[in-house]
Amino acid sequence: MAYAAFRSIGAYAPLDILTNEDLSKMVDTTDEWITKRTGIKERHIAAKDETTSDMGVKAAKKAIERSGIALEDIDMVVCATISPDYFCMPSTATIISNKLGLRNVTAFDISAACTGFVYVLSIAKAFIESGMKKNILIIGAEKLSAITDYSDRGTCILFGDGAGAAIISATDNKDEAIIDVHTGADGEYADLLMTPNGGSGSAHDSLDQEASSCFMQMKGNETFKVAVRTLTKDVVEILKENNIESEAIKHFVPHQANYRIIKAVGDALKLKDEQVVLTVAKYGNTSGASIPMAINDIYEDGLLKSGELMLLDAFGGGLTWGSALVPFSPLK
Repeated sequence: MAYAAFRSIGAYAPLDILTNEDLSKMVDTTDEWITKRTGIKERHIAAKDETTSDMGVKAAKKAIERSGIALEDIDMVVCATISPDYFCMPSTATIISNKLGLRNVTAFDISAACTGFVYVLSIAKAFIESGMKKNILIIGAEKLSAITDYSDRGTCILFGDGAGAAIISATDNKDEAIIDVHTGADGEYADLLMTPNGGSGSAHDSLDQEASSCFMQMKGNETFKVAVRTLTKDVVEILKENNIESEAIKHFVPHQANYRIIKAVGDALKLKDEQVVLTVAKYGNTSGASIPMAINDIYEDGLLKSGELMLLDAFGGGLTWGSALVPFSPLK
């Protein structure tokens, strides 16, 4: 039987930075207010002509280079994004594949919002364990600034841009294998976090309605409550099902949405501060890119070593959620 191994990580953050102080000049807010409620201090913003696929390519190139796997041996590309280059078609994954010089590979996008990277991880694991693919490039990439209303202080303080990527490869060594991935969804809560954007489910009577629907809309308080409850339940379950104690987790890598959510889940698991990976202060919420960007930070800081166990945990619009137990297994 083939197993799926998490071989490498890469990420990219745009050069331009939007600070809390910058936002205080745009909407009625302050650095103190944003920091206290979210833990965010700044977020990276893509250039006007910089697309989601551009950022995905830069992250992917790092992941490929670090993997030790030849470009031509990659046989599938999956991209998680809610801010694709084109909302209908073609998929951002096909554009990334073309920019990388990959031809004749399976390539498609998935939409699971902030849980996107965990979802594409589960897809890669399934394709590899079935024997259908051997080396899969998974990407979480977002240009959320393109769908953020910068007159809405409830959302504009939260979101940033960036991309993260990983190579998932087949191995016959069970010790290297991704242990488990949980994913779930409940459409009953779809209206808590959404971008109406004029799809077939939200026809518009005016241009003003059409324009406003292109931006993210969120019911903050309700989303916070459901997020804490759902994330805590999911990570407790995945640890219990795999007979793993929280002490065995070297790196807890949650979706970087809000420091208070991360703190609540970490406390529920009785994790130590050194186990919890935090990047929300400098990137904000980058949706599907947030988990791989956080993994990349600890990798580049020399804190992620071969064989160390990561617990990934995410929650997003849909509502969707997911968790994963992932050893870091670079090629020797």
